[in-house]
Amino acid sequence: MLPIQTAAAESAREAKAERVILVRLFAGLREQAGWGERHVPLRPDEPPPTPAELWRRLALGAGTAGSATTGSGELPPTIRVAVNQAFASPAAPLSPGDEVAFLPPTSGG
Repeated sequence: MLPIQTAAAESAREAKAERVILVRLFAGLREQAGWGERHVPLRPDEPPPTPAELWRRLALGAGTAGSATTGSGELPPTIRVAVNQAFASPAAPLSPGDEVAFLPPTSGG
């Protein structure tokens, strides 16, 4: 019996083969950016970026008043980073095929 392949697993395999990093945004970050998923090509002449560098490269810090982003270009401390579906440091080195998710603060009751 063949294992069931999820869309996320397939996307991650494609990203690794193409030397790209899959970036995912959630909740308010997705709404602010106007996209939820993007493949970011890795530059062959540079080392792979960190999540914080990807945040700056994608200009995700250009927030609006009252948003989770600061507008400074720096990754706010309230934004959580996950690499390959596990929480990680914004300074963690990335590899081709990695999936990076930026998660805004949440509230609940």
